[in-house]
Amino acid sequence: MTNDIVNPNDAHKKSSILQDQSRRDFIKCSAWAGAGVVWMLSGGIPKAFALDAAGNVPEGMSLTDTFHFVQISDSHIGFNKEANPEPIKTLNEAIGRINALPQTPSLILHTGDITHLSKPEQFDTAAEVLKGLPAQVHYVPGEHDTLDEGNGKLFLERYGKGTKGSGWYSFDDHGVHFIALINVLNFKDGAMTSLGDEQLKWLADDLRAVKPSTPIVVFAHIPLWTIYEPWGWGTADGAQALTLLRNYGSVTILNGHIHQVIQKVEGNITFHTARGTAYPQPAPGAAPAPGPMKVPAEELRSYLGITDVKTVQGAHPLALVDSTLA
Repeated sequence: MTNDIVNPNDAHKKSSILQDQSRRDFIKCSAWAGAGVVWMLSGGIPKAFALDAAGNVPEGMSLTDTFHFVQISDSHIGFNKEANPEPIKTLNEAIGRINALPQTPSLILHTGDITHLSKPEQFDTAAEVLKGLPAQVHYVPGEHDTLDEGNGKLFLERYGKGTKGSGWYSFDDHGVHFIALINVLNFKDGAMTSLGDEQLKWLADDLRAVKPSTPIVVFAHIPLWTIYEPWGWGTADGAQALTLLRNYGSVTILNGHIHQVIQKVEGNITFHTARGTAYPQPAPGAAPAPGPMKVPAEELRSYLGITDVKTVQGAHPLALVDSTLA
């Protein structure tokens, strides 16, 4: 099996991903900037169809009876450097995009780095701004949310009610099983983080009650798959979590942290990283180190955005539609 990384920042790039031959030939995955892909069964084989920027599918197909939610990430409230001195303004623009969607999302996932320095006043400001969202928000922390002396104590005080261990949890909505994982504690620049044995044991126990046909959405801050190890863009024990998820028909894994869209499909699992709402970062290995990337002011909003995720009844992966703030 070969696994190709698909970077939708290239509006014309297409990638074919060879799948396990026992699953009947291969699945073609294509991705476009500002658009997305919907997966449907055709003749018993999953096939990908392009969505336009408005989230429409090809003529003759339908997205009726769908449940959808939105992912936002990396708001970095408190950041004030040249790459974007007004992250509150761009977060508000992202919220405006969500409120303008043709259908109100059922829920919203924030995949971490709500704040930039984990200061109480930054959490307060973020909470006020995020009140503008039209649906309940489910959170996981980013490493920037765990910089306080309590290693994430302030985050857990606000968002950790009812969670397990260091903040992991799961819930069900519209027949989808959502799993929130924590992989940012004890973060070190350039090093891979981990989930830890306690959380992996909890994940195995949680999945025992989930039917193989149930769509699963996993969300965490740092990607569970290794995108670029020299920058720590991956999770050291992520493969152990993925092993637990391989027996389920539809698994979508959503992450933030790298501030850009990169997608990979591996068997039954779709991996998808989100743009941030604060500032862009360089492509993997394209700079001496990761970090805020300055772009011309008129181009900034084309690097920032949200992800709208739709479920379509049937045994196939979820549709992912990215839109920028441009």
